[in-house]
Order: sequence, then structure tokens, then C-alpha cells
Amino acid sequence: MAGAPAAPGPTTVGGRYARLMLRSVILAASRSSQVERLIATAPFTRDVVRRFVAGSGTDDALRATRELVADGLAVTLDNLGEDTVTAEQATATRDEYLTLLRMLSGAGLTPAAEVSVKLSALGQKFDEQLAYDNARAICAAADEAGTTVTLDMEDHTTTDSTLDILAKLRKDHPSTGAVLQAYLRRTESDCRELAGAGSRVRLCKGAYKEPESVAYQSAREVDKSYVRCMNVLMSGAGYPMLATHDPRLIAIGEDRARWFDRSPDRFEFQMLYGIRPEEQTRLVGEGYTVRTYLPYGEDWYGYLMRRLAERPANLMFFGRALMSRT
Repeated sequence: MAGAPAAPGPTTVGGRYARLMLRSVILAASRSSQVERLIATAPFTRDVVRRFVAGSGTDDALRATRELVADGLAVTLDNLGEDTVTAEQATATRDEYLTLLRMLSGAGLTPAAEVSVKLSALGQKFDEQLAYDNARAICAAADEAGTTVTLDMEDHTTTDSTLDILAKLRKDHPSTGAVLQAYLRRTESDCRELAGAGSRVRLCKGAYKEPESVAYQSAREVDKSYVRCMNVLMSGAGYPMLATHDPRLIAIGEDRARWFDRSPDRFEFQMLYGIRPEEQTRLVGEGYTVRTYLPYGEDWYGYLMRRLAERPANLMFFGRALMSRT
């Protein structure tokens, strides 16, 4: 590893505080129906959303998937939506995934394309058994389509439930992937539990606002946790999926792959659709597997706001779009 970063001075501390404040403001806006209406009706919104979201329908998702796969990228598709409140909504989400998987298979896009699923969209918050049954149906369809499913992780209140459902799904569908968030204090321990043979684990930083009691609050602490967790996964017998856009963490991932003698088919990098596409292309050119997280659907607002909070530099793109339209 490279030398430790310089100790933070006043400017660094001030900048970090400003970033934390900005992140808090964005996350608060993600829960505001007034802000959502304002952004949804703004004339520049379509161009901004199109950078980060494939489109509103399944056909849009397939079009974008074809383009990414043609460029040598793997893909994981997320039908946007979460926190469903009725069984009918959960069933509709399940059925959309079943349709998507049939279409991906029919288009010859599997196994390069898999799906990511939020259990909250399948009924987790009000009926865990329903969420499990829906997820099991999606996993069976993925098996039939010749691909895999990864269970997205959400806020910390759902972590235990999600890992419990994951364990049950893996009895019949062992390729089901997990997601762990480095900003949670528990995650290093969870990595040790999930680093076994055949276990697919996506490691990300985390994008939800969490209390200090359960999550690291500073970027430095989160990065240090990410590296510790990465070391656990890369030294284990599973299949690590390193989800990050951070150049330093990517470089550390490349170094850890060499250190633990991992060939490109034994781990992968993951990045979001529309973020650092040149870096995704570079890594593919270097022989690495890179999977693009491709969201689609009508419920794009919460997703977009979390992406802005996760990496406030994305606001620069948003701002340029605004200025070009006014």
C-alpha cells in the first residue's frame, strides 16, 4: 500500500465538514415530496436522469444492457422501487423481475447480465415471508435464465433480516449474492462470515444516513473500514465484488488482487451507470471484470438523490445541466 495520507489540517477538516453537511442536505431532500416535484418538473431533469438511469421501462433496460455488454462490461440491473406497502406492489415488482430475466435470456444477454433486488421492494418491511417467497421466485427464474441474483442492502434496520433471507435462499440458490456496506461498524465481522467458498459479496461504502452508534461518520473512517473489509474478502475463498469509484480504493483493489494471487475471473469491480465510464473502460482494457450497476424504472428520484449524496461531486454535472437549460 502507498504511504498514509497526510494528517488533516484546518482546510481538510473544513472541507470534510462541508461535505458531510452537503450530504445531509441531499439525503433530507431525497425524502421531500416538494423537492421531488420541483426536480421532476424541471426542464433539465430528463438529461440528468438519463445519465444515471437507463429509462423507465424494460425495453430501455435491455437497450442499455446491450450497449454495455458490447463494450465488454458485465451488468447488474435494478428495477427501481423500495418500501412497498402492499402485497400487490410486491407481487408486481416480482413479476417485473421475472419478465426482465426472460427477456435478458431471450436476448442472449445472460450470464453477462444479472439482477439486483431490494427486499424492501418485495415486501420485507411488512411481511418477511412474502419477501422471501418473492425473492425465491426471482432466484429460480435467474437459474433458468442462466444468471444470478444479488440482494441489495439498505438501511441498517434491515441488515439482519436481509442476511437471514440470504442464508435461506442460498440453500437452493447458492450463487445468490450479498451486499455489505463498509460504513457500518459490524461489516468487517459480516465479511468474515460471508467470505467462504462460492460466496459472492459486493462491498460498497454505503449511501444511507445512519447514526454514529452503528456507522462510521467520517470519510477517512469509512475508507479504512473498506480496506479492512476488502482484505478479508480478497484473502477468503469467496468471490469479492468491489463496488467503488474511488481511485485510491480501486488501486488498492488491484494491489490486493496481486497480493492474494487472484486472477481476473476470481473477483470483479463494480461501478454505477453513468459514473466514471472512462475508468470502467480502462479496467476492462486491463483485463479486469467490471460490472455496471444499471437502474431503470419510474421510481428514479430516491435513487438519484442517494447517488448525489454518496458522491457530491455528481452535483457538478447536475449544475452544468441546470445552467445549460436556463
